Amino acid sequence: MSEKISINRRDFLKKSVFTGVASYGTLSEFGTQNLFAEGDGLPDMVAVKNGEPDIMFDRAMDAYGGMTRFVKNGATVVVKPNMSWNRPPEMAATTNPGLVKKVVQSCLEAGAKQVYVFDHTCADWKMSYENSGVQESAQRAGAVVLPANDSKDYVAVENPGAETLKRFKVHEQLMNADVLINVPVLKHHGSTGMTAAMKNLMGLVDDRRFYHKNGLNQCIAEFCLYKKPTLNIVDAYLVTMSNGPQRARPQDLKLMKYLMVSTDIVAIDTASAKILGKKPENIKHVQIGHDLKIGTMNLDALKIQRIAL
Repeated sequence: MSEKISINRRDFLKKSVFTGVASYGTLSEFGTQNLFAEGDGLPDMVAVKNGEPDIMFDRAMDAYGGMTRFVKNGATVVVKPNMSWNRPPEMAATTNPGLVKKVVQSCLEAGAKQVYVFDHTCADWKMSYENSGVQESAQRAGAVVLPANDSKDYVAVENPGAETLKRFKVHEQLMNADVLINVPVLKHHGSTGMTAAMKNLMGLVDDRRFYHKNGLNQCIAEFCLYKKPTLNIVDAYLVTMSNGPQRARPQDLKLMKYLMVSTDIVAIDTASAKILGKKPENIKHVQIGHDLKIGTMNLDALKIQRIAL
């Protein structure tokens, strides 16, 4: 029975991928002239295309200095994927499970004492964790997967630099972590235009409704005044181009085969918007993040290394 289900899933994914490519045409690019900037030192961002998620991740991290640049021996790490929806991996509503597995393994190989994985889900958390495939992949890699839908697991914090998100609660494990690695999936979102690195951090807070009632984009950006990830890894392998975040049909998906890494959350979301075919300035939380100097939208000022496999 399980083998039959697995085969059907592969067939479905293959059909959805080719439908998506036919519908959306050629792969959009960053539209910047500085993708192969010269100079010494590590790049500000690495973008890899035309590989499988785990292979692209390895190539990106090789170019970005390796995971030991971010995870030191004995560190406690939180890896934050998107596993917020009760949908199977082939529908691209959640982060690719194979990528999450590889990220966890990389952290442990770098010397992490413990790696925690969790998400405050929108759908039922047990079903979302299981059916996204992320829970099993993370556990197989050696991570501790925590529930995150109980208010008792959250701690009140102050955010003095914010205008709107001044006080809120974050998951207690974030308070104890040395490193936060953000691993979102890139997709269309009906309310914000896009889900990528900045919006993925909503899964770290207790009261998501506060965001929606008090300025969704402003709150998304202002969270980064409190906490910016140590590293952002954007999964743009299979991308929801419309009807996101979780109502996409097979024809709404596009096989991009992209992966990006950067410490600059605004820059990586700017690049993500371009890949999605949107103007970054029209993604309000990205523009707000730039205005608040959380990061930069000016990709031409950055050293971006692109790798085609």
